[in-house]
Amino acid sequence: MTLTAPDMSRDRRIEDPTNLWIIHPAARRLLPWFVERGISANAVSLAGLALGTSAALAYTQWKIWFLAFAGLLLSVGWLVADGLDGMIARATGTASPLGRVLDGLCDHGVFFLIYVSLAFSIGTLEGWALAVAAGIAHMVQSNMYESERARFHRRRNAVATIVRPAPSRNPLVQLYDYSWGMLDRVAARFDQALGHHPAPSELAARYATLAVRPMRLMSLLSANVRVYAIFLACLFGNPRLFWWFELIPLNIILILGLFQHRTVENCLTVPGKYFPEIKGSKK
Repeated sequence: MTLTAPDMSRDRRIEDPTNLWIIHPAARRLLPWFVERGISANAVSLAGLALGTSAALAYTQWKIWFLAFAGLLLSVGWLVADGLDGMIARATGTASPLGRVLDGLCDHGVFFLIYVSLAFSIGTLEGWALAVAAGIAHMVQSNMYESERARFHRRRNAVATIVRPAPSRNPLVQLYDYSWGMLDRVAARFDQALGHHPAPSELAARYATLAVRPMRLMSLLSANVRVYAIFLACLFGNPRLFWWFELIPLNIILILGLFQHRTVENCLTVPGKYFPEIKGSKK
């Protein structure tokens, strides 16, 4: 089977190492087989949800080491499916608002099921409280990280205009799109500067160089890191370790990453430095 070329829309400098060497290569090897058989991206998303559900069931018995290991393997299978559905959508030109939301719901759904299975296995009020708090933190962290990553790739290509998804009457899609675009409104100043810059490609290259650091830091908020952290916490005999990892270190990483990224933007929009003042802009 022919190995398809890597997706050059992803900047390797900010990718999780396991995506580079395990998850995405595996998905690329599977891509031709799925495309040839007409298997849709949405079907793969649902298959990934099934794998994630199986992982959650395995984690209900996390005290048995080989079932915890099965949970890890099934979770990695879900990560491969999560990458594969996007590859299929791009290869076949079948990306859609519904598919985008389905992909996001499947992502959150897998972790929701795993959190519930772990909380159920612990069986205490404290365990449920930690699971709920960590789940809320997870949704915020994941949304912010994916938004920042999409913004980085768009700007790296000197694209200042935010391409809004096609309007939808589906309230679920509308809510998803609104939450996805929250940071776009905060970070709009740099996009305006990029759009008015006399040499946008130069500013974009400078931005990409400086923004790699915060994006590498924020890559610790990826689903991959959570998958491995869940397994390690179970291996050490205490799933609560993962939830505390989500609530404290990952929230600190989110705050630092957002602050560093906004600092890069502000640095590059200082008139006379990387963004020359537009003639006649002063009154």
